[in-house]
Amino acid sequence: MAECESIAKRKKMASVLEQLKEFTVVVADSGDFNAIDAYKPQDATTNPSLILAAAQMPTYDKLIDDAIEYGKNLGGSEAEQMSSVADKLFVNFGVEILKKIPGRVSTEVDARLSFDKDAMVQKAQHLILMYKDAGINKDRILIKLASTWEGIQAGKILEEQCGIHCNMTLLFSFAQAVACAEAGATLISPFVGRILDWHVANTDQKSFEPSADPGVQSVTKIYNYYKKFGYKTIVMGASFRNTGEIKALAGCDYLTISPKLLEELSKDVEELTPALSVNKAQTLDLQKVEMNEQTFRWRHNEDQMAVEKLSDGIRKFSADAVKLENMLKERLFSVKNGC
Repeated sequence: MAECESIAKRKKMASVLEQLKEFTVVVADSGDFNAIDAYKPQDATTNPSLILAAAQMPTYDKLIDDAIEYGKNLGGSEAEQMSSVADKLFVNFGVEILKKIPGRVSTEVDARLSFDKDAMVQKAQHLILMYKDAGINKDRILIKLASTWEGIQAGKILEEQCGIHCNMTLLFSFAQAVACAEAGATLISPFVGRILDWHVANTDQKSFEPSADPGVQSVTKIYNYYKKFGYKTIVMGASFRNTGEIKALAGCDYLTISPKLLEELSKDVEELTPALSVNKAQTLDLQKVEMNEQTFRWRHNEDQMAVEKLSDGIRKFSADAVKLENMLKERLFSVKNGC
């Protein structure tokens, strides 16, 4: 009896983060190795914005210097050198992150290629080859692609023909989610917080309870649909604004969480109950959607929030990619000039 009470007490005292890890794979949404090391996630994901932030920390100068040396040695035009430096930097971060986690790291294809299927496929293959040269098997990498129609078709080619696992990002609409599952994507990243942001900015309602949060509701709908119809694609909620959203999605396949919110969850000892489950989803009365390009474009277009947030996300990731390149360019050409 005393032993049972002791076990129950220890469980009750476990942090929300530790409880969450019992039924959801926790992924660190960061390029900062120290943050990743501190919270022991299974996987990690990066994007141009996160790499830009991390690259400005002196801690990571060696990774930048190595990328610059790599680009300088390859030669070519200025644009080709900058592309080589940026790719190498992303791979350098990925390699170091993989030393901290047991699972996979997500590496993003340049958002400026989001409407060029063939260019996305080519860039993804190139990144995987660079990882191979660094001694990393492709099974430990998820290639991140924007969930445009072209991005989804690039993902289909990479999954089916190349055995390259894809993380479909910048996902805001149900149409995107269905198309990604039909394409056989390994994983999707629906952006919870950015959906909330849009509703706060564009409706009269300025605050939401976690269960009524439009981002939470979107991921819940996608998760239930996938589980109802047996799709293997992993649902990874992303872009959280508060821990309430995370708790409301407990039980989701994966959740990628920023270091700030990971810290809050690690200090919270509230009892956590799964909100999502496969068994519950399979009892729901849902209608299967037949998806093709025309249906995709119409249904996605009908969702004003999704259209605006997808284009906004591509623009912001592109802008941060340019900022990162400018920072690297300054260092590359100062090195070349002997400064």
